[in-house]
Amino acid sequence: MTLDQVLLRDDHDLSTAIWAATAIAAPPTPSLAGNVRADVAIVGGGYTGLSAALHLAERGTKAVVLEAKEPGWGASGRNFGQVIAGLKLDPDAMDAHFGREIGTVVRNLSGGAPDYLFDIVRRYAIDCDANQSGWIQPAHARIGLRQVESRAAQWSKHGVKVALLDRARTAELVGAEGYLGAWLDPRGGGVQPLSLARGLARAAIGLGVAVHGDTRVVRIVRQGTDWRLTAANGATVTAANVILATNAYSDDLWPGLRRSIVPVRPFLVASAPLGENARRNIFPHGHVGSDTKRMLSYFRVERTGRLLMGGRGSVGHGRGAGIYEQLREDTRRILPWLGEVKWEYAWSGWIAFTKDHLPHLHELAPGVHAGLGYQGRGIAMALVMGRELARRATERKVEGGWPIVRLQPLALHALRKPVLHGIRAYWRLRDKLDAR
Repeated sequence: MTLDQVLLRDDHDLSTAIWAATAIAAPPTPSLAGNVRADVAIVGGGYTGLSAALHLAERGTKAVVLEAKEPGWGASGRNFGQVIAGLKLDPDAMDAHFGREIGTVVRNLSGGAPDYLFDIVRRYAIDCDANQSGWIQPAHARIGLRQVESRAAQWSKHGVKVALLDRARTAELVGAEGYLGAWLDPRGGGVQPLSLARGLARAAIGLGVAVHGDTRVVRIVRQGTDWRLTAANGATVTAANVILATNAYSDDLWPGLRRSIVPVRPFLVASAPLGENARRNIFPHGHVGSDTKRMLSYFRVERTGRLLMGGRGSVGHGRGAGIYEQLREDTRRILPWLGEVKWEYAWSGWIAFTKDHLPHLHELAPGVHAGLGYQGRGIAMALVMGRELARRATERKVEGGWPIVRLQPLALHALRKPVLHGIRAYWRLRDKLDAR
């Protein structure tokens, strides 16, 4: 298949991603049949839903996962594989937003999310190329340099052993000469994202969780003190508790949930395997990274020696030919010494943004919870959210948990596309002006 053919189907065909070609085998996940009873029904088989299922199974709670496609089909199997600690908000901003007490909880949960992820990978021996070598954020301009210096200082104040990198050291660790400096967060790292999703599914199944693929839930209704979920094929699950873990792929299954987020579609490309010299120069110590631009760029070399480049994005379903060309141009700008790169894979998926740029945990009704909105930092944070959702479903009182927020559908949600197009054009202009 040529890249032009890929561009016609890249947001709904997982096979166009490099991860599908290099992932571990998927476990069997037959579609739901008949009428099933469980303690907790989970809608969505990505990181959030699978983490919730695993946590419930560890506690001896009977959980059923209902996934419309296959585990990891959405953003969990399409993302960049970049594990980042924390949120879009820095620690001081978390305290300002939540107050000191809840801000501390949010900081500890989000900041510790990578450790939680890599611990699960070790405990269940998940083969996903996991590497906690650290995340580097290089500064594209002077304003970005001030940002990374502030960010590093704030996390250092809370005990994280960060490192500030000057221009020469940044070039050495990243492989790109154009950045002014950077900070290195040792908590971050990389994974093969689809392998991680499939490994989580296999681990959950091994603990007794029923994971059903090709099972789209089309209806949720109250039935006495329980909830009854009906799949498109007529099969049902009855459970006292429901977890909705559909993130950017949320539809109208629960009123208002889809309209509480803005789905954004990042684009990614992967090259043919690079030569040995190029591999040794781009993140030579296994780091991953993304820069400080508003329209950020991120790149890495994965296990088979291919360069991955990601960024840009769209809010629509149209062809991404123009954006993919921009990614190629980004590669020429950031890594000019590489020369022309042969690109073999191109793909995209959907991530969810919220109005306040924070992940949201909702209690939608008695026994029904949802967690979503990771702003592109969902690998580690989604696993933590899954655990938090499992606690909400099984504990009468949750101490020190992620705060619940009220579901608020966004005003003028139908106008999100033209508004976001305007915002993104403004961001691109600001990035150009900043770099002068």
